[in-house]
Amino acid sequence: MADVEIMQTMTEVKKTKKVKKTSKRRESEVQISEVDATNEERGGEYTKAMDKDWHSGHFCCWQCDESLTGQRYVIRDDHPYCIKCYENVFANTCEECNKIIGIDSKDLSYKDKHWHEACFLCFKCNLNLVDKQFGAKADKIYCGNCYDAQFASRCDGCGEVFRAGTKKMEYKTRQWHENCFCCCVCKMAIGTKSFIPREQEIYCAGCYEEKFATRCIKCNKVITSGGVTYKNEPWHRECFTCTHCNITLAGQRFTSRDEKPYCAECFGELFAKRCTSCVKPITGIGGTRFISFEDRHWHHDCFVCASCKASLVGRGFITDGPDILCPDCAKQKLM
Repeated sequence: MADVEIMQTMTEVKKTKKVKKTSKRRESEVQISEVDATNEERGGEYTKAMDKDWHSGHFCCWQCDESLTGQRYVIRDDHPYCIKCYENVFANTCEECNKIIGIDSKDLSYKDKHWHEACFLCFKCNLNLVDKQFGAKADKIYCGNCYDAQFASRCDGCGEVFRAGTKKMEYKTRQWHENCFCCCVCKMAIGTKSFIPREQEIYCAGCYEEKFATRCIKCNKVITSGGVTYKNEPWHRECFTCTHCNITLAGQRFTSRDEKPYCAECFGELFAKRCTSCVKPITGIGGTRFISFEDRHWHHDCFVCASCKASLVGRGFITDGPDILCPDCAKQKLM
């Protein structure tokens, strides 16, 4: 409602009085008119209003032209209105009762909506909201408690609502009170420190490492970077060594025995069959091919005729004591 002045004029012969009247909406000024002495001598009366002198019949409502002499009136945009016209033209309608909010009523407004003071109530519990905190949702107004119960966001930690002025910690679509945003293991508040989310839980870095971080199968310490996997088990690179000589095996050729890793040299020396010809280990590492006959073994390249050195791989051969011969050399030897 626009700023207005509520006035009253009366015609009186003897003296002038100025009275101050206060309504619930605003302070109103009530004026009583008087007859000026010079006008009285001429036998005329006038009305004094809006700091001007009017013939009594000329001071009228701007809307209906009814005389305002002796009546209360309202000034709007420098024009006087009778109370009835002012309320019909300018007064707001109450959202609750749908009645005019008269000039003598207090007009409460929020986002272009208006209420009588007695009608400004919580939509849920009907508590009067004058001079109280309230919230609005879907064109309805609610007291603080009802609004919180129905609409306020809640902490993912304790389930309580976020009160006005409460600090809120947020991560993705979740939110916590500052004291509720803590490690699920040690319960220490995380604040601005680093954290790791896992399966709807929040962990501080220390507790997460203790509970979930990958640990070396050999030293049982956390692997932060540069680990290797062998038989689905994690190792530090520096911990993945030959069982016999402790040389690092990361990036090297190796084999295993009884689930333990060995470098090629140690494995050959400790466990490999030896070539009957060159006496070196037959490791089989890297797809090495070899030939076995009875209890003797040869490297693929060592399986040759003892006489002519021709390869016997895929051919018939004849044993001659510790030697093997091709059929032609064996025949010559018998002749």
